[in-house]
Amino acid sequence: MPSASELVQSCTTVFTLPEIYFRVREVVDNPDSTMADLADVLKLDPAISARLLRIVNSPLYEFPKQIDTVTRAVNIVGMQAINDLVTATTVGRTFAGMPIQLMDVPKFWRKSVLCALLAGKIAKSCGINDSERFFIEGLLRDIGHLVLYQTVPQRAQSALIEAGYLGTSLAEVEQSNIGCDFAEVGAELIRSWGMPVQIEQAIRCQLSPNDAGEFIIHASIVHLAGVVADYEELEPSRRPATFPFNPHAVTATRVMPANLPALLTDACAQLQETLAVIQPRAMAA
Repeated sequence: MPSASELVQSCTTVFTLPEIYFRVREVVDNPDSTMADLADVLKLDPAISARLLRIVNSPLYEFPKQIDTVTRAVNIVGMQAINDLVTATTVGRTFAGMPIQLMDVPKFWRKSVLCALLAGKIAKSCGINDSERFFIEGLLRDIGHLVLYQTVPQRAQSALIEAGYLGTSLAEVEQSNIGCDFAEVGAELIRSWGMPVQIEQAIRCQLSPNDAGEFIIHASIVHLAGVVADYEELEPSRRPATFPFNPHAVTATRVMPANLPALLTDACAQLQETLAVIQPRAMAA
C-alpha cells in the first residue's frame, strides 16, 4: 500500500498553491518587511484583496467600522493574521472546480469551514490570544481527504461507507483499507507546501493530541473542532449522547464540554457568510 507521502507526491502538480501565497509568506517571514510591503504584494492580486476585505469586514472579526482598503486591513489585522487569511483563500482557490471522483466537494468545504469557525471559537473560549489563527488549522483539518479522493477514490469511499456502517473510527478503517489515514495525508500535503510546523502537527496529531509535543494545544483544538463538526454532520438520530473527545485534548485546553453546543450554534450562524468568502461554490451544499 502507498504511504501518505507517496500519495501526496503522486498529485503535487494538481495540489499547487498560487504564487501570491508564496509572495505573502516571503514578506511575512522577512523580519525587515513592513506593513506597506505586505499591502503592496496583496494589491498585485485584486481577487485576493477583495476577499480579504470581505473577511475582515465579516463576523469573524466584528470590527465596529468598515475597513475599506488593503493597507488599513493589514495595519489593523496584522501580518500573521493576513498571512493566515491568504492561506485560507488560496487553498480554496486551489481546489475550486477540481473534478474529484465520488466526493461531495461542496459538502466537504461546508464542513471544513464549519470546523474552522469552531476552532477559532474554541480557542477564544479557552482564553487563547490570537484565536483567529486557529481558523486556518480547523479549515485544513480534513484536507487529506481531497488527496485520498483524488488518488484512491474507490478505497476512500469504501472506508467512509464501512466506518458509517460499523459505527467505528474512519481513520481506523482508512488505515486498514488504504494504509494511511486522512490526518497523515493532510499533514504530508501541508508539509509539502512548506507551511508552519504547528499547522502540520495540528493536522497530523489531531486524532491523538498527546503525540503533538509542544504543539498539543494546536492538535487538541483541531481535534475538538473536528469532533463537533463530525457530530453536526450526522443525522440527529445517529448522534451520540456525548461528544467522543480525546481526554488529553480536554485536559490540555481546559475546555468546558458543556459550552460547545453554544459555540456550534454560533458557528452555524456564521457559516453561510464565511463560505461565501472562502469557498463560494459550497454555498449550495
